[in-house]
Amino acid sequence: MDLLTRIKGPRDLDRLSLGELDQLAEEIRTFLVDAVSKTGGHLGPNLGVVELTIALHRVFESPKDKVLWDTGHQAYVHKLLTGRQDFSRLKSKGGLSGYPSRAESDHDIIENSHASGVLGWADGLAKANEVLKKDDHVVAVIGDGALTGGMAWEALNNIAAAKDRPLVIVVNDNERSYAPTIGGLANHLATLRTTDGYERFLARGKDFLERTPVVGRPLYDTLHGAKKGLKDFIAPQGMFEDLGLKYVGPIDGHDVEALESALQRAKRFGGPVIVHCLTQKGRGYTPALEDEADRFHAVGKIHPDTGLPISTSGLDWTSVFGEEMVKLGQEREDIVAITAAMLQPVGLGRFEEAFPDRIYDVGIAEQHGAVSAAGLATGGLHPVFAVYATFLNRAFDQVLMDVALHKCGVTFVLDRAGITGTDGASHNGMWDMSILQCVPTLRIAAPRDADQVRAQLREAVAVDDAPTVVRFSKGAVGPAVKAVGKAGGMDILREPKADRPDVLIVSVGALAPMCLEIADLLDAQGISSTVVDPRWVKPVDEALAPLAEHHRVVVTVEDNSRAGGVGSAVAQALRDAGVDVPLRDFGIPPVFLDHASRGEVMAEIGLTAPDIARQVTGLVAKLDGRFESRAVQPARD
Repeated sequence: MDLLTRIKGPRDLDRLSLGELDQLAEEIRTFLVDAVSKTGGHLGPNLGVVELTIALHRVFESPKDKVLWDTGHQAYVHKLLTGRQDFSRLKSKGGLSGYPSRAESDHDIIENSHASGVLGWADGLAKANEVLKKDDHVVAVIGDGALTGGMAWEALNNIAAAKDRPLVIVVNDNERSYAPTIGGLANHLATLRTTDGYERFLARGKDFLERTPVVGRPLYDTLHGAKKGLKDFIAPQGMFEDLGLKYVGPIDGHDVEALESALQRAKRFGGPVIVHCLTQKGRGYTPALEDEADRFHAVGKIHPDTGLPISTSGLDWTSVFGEEMVKLGQEREDIVAITAAMLQPVGLGRFEEAFPDRIYDVGIAEQHGAVSAAGLATGGLHPVFAVYATFLNRAFDQVLMDVALHKCGVTFVLDRAGITGTDGASHNGMWDMSILQCVPTLRIAAPRDADQVRAQLREAVAVDDAPTVVRFSKGAVGPAVKAVGKAGGMDILREPKADRPDVLIVSVGALAPMCLEIADLLDAQGISSTVVDPRWVKPVDEALAPLAEHHRVVVTVEDNSRAGGVGSAVAQALRDAGVDVPLRDFGIPPVFLDHASRGEVMAEIGLTAPDIARQVTGLVAKLDGRFESRAVQPARD
């Protein structure tokens, strides 16, 4: 690591020869495999952008020049070259973020790691430069997968409108987002990748014509001036140039010299330019290259030599969903599945194997996926759209106005709901139950265990006249939490030991074990409680209000923002029913949460059994004499 340890900032790259740059690229790949295998993280994407990142930082002067990454999971090399080489606590509390982070470095401009937004950022920054008469350069690096998102094309339409506003767009084309990129754009980029006839023709022609006396050079210039027609004939890249964008490429994304030459030309152009770079995801690491599913897009802790996981965490929520989807597909021919470029991460791989003609990958286009689902439902099918909870935020208007308004039977399955932890602020699925509360007719299920995932998924797909949502957590699913009774459609998980119990604990989803622990802690203080799992948290079950009326305090516990979440809905339902019982809602505060483990984040925000039990004990103790808890009554003579 002789060269890498000498790189303290981007300008240290200027002193290296081409041979040393190749050595540096090898050292970076060795470092990444060694470091990420110990912590987990996005390995494949970063192995693919080593030379590209080196070239970017040699040609542009970050942070004066703004280098933006879409998505940020491909910015590990950027971190290394901007002075951040301690990866020992990557994605852990107090360590480096897995994405660009303004708190870490002035070189990190944007840190939202939702795909397809970088070109909008770049457009705005370039306009600001123009208004303020700055000579800074703006460079947007976007993966070919992110170009499947509609926001990217909305931005391109605006960028192309200003022919003399400098902006460099680097398309990192590795044929993949997570899995291989799909759709018409992917086919077009594939054509560009595989057609080098124009470049070879022009290079050979130039050599020949420049050796031809008198007419050679003028004839070459004429041919070069007609390049658009030639390119459209030999390499159909007109899509970009028809938008008004100068196109450079395709460029070998692992040839630093070629990359620098292309980037320098783009930098000098004075208008919007697309530099199309061909890279190989997982380059230099055999286990990644042999992984056809996603080229080690994201890995846990692995053996660096073999790429095999060091340990397994047992059955996880995603796998339970995936297995049940296959069973549903076998039972019902109308069940179809939708994914937004995340087939394997959301557990639909086995469904695709079983029913390849009944699954649709829409690319990184959640809005389109939701509208397409409405069309599928209207056409007589029942679509199940599986997506990370944090990414459904992007399709809210379509859920509201296309699916719900039209009474379409669409089931949205939200993976990674609640606190996900290590991926940081943009990946916590903590807004879905708040955002969706206001959607008329929509129903939300929050399963507490694997059995309930299976049962509630089936209940959801049985609804054919309204949208349904099934949300579950990230990672391993714990043991089953058995119900001991029923109240309406709700499960009673713990019955009180007293005729007039003190506290009704409303447990949401995967927090059921925590709520049972809270009940145990309260019981030790002489405070009796009932624990109920609503199962369907929207709409609020009609049986909840009369149940609450028989308790002195209602407590809701949810892995979602407190602002507008389940606690708010329960409070409103109690008011509407005329039940005047004190209510305390526990959940996630309306803040952006730093990356850390799920447990560390929950401890930080006070969403733990001891924290909640302590506050509930204090609340019970403050009740007036009519509602004074037997556990805190003063002794009487």
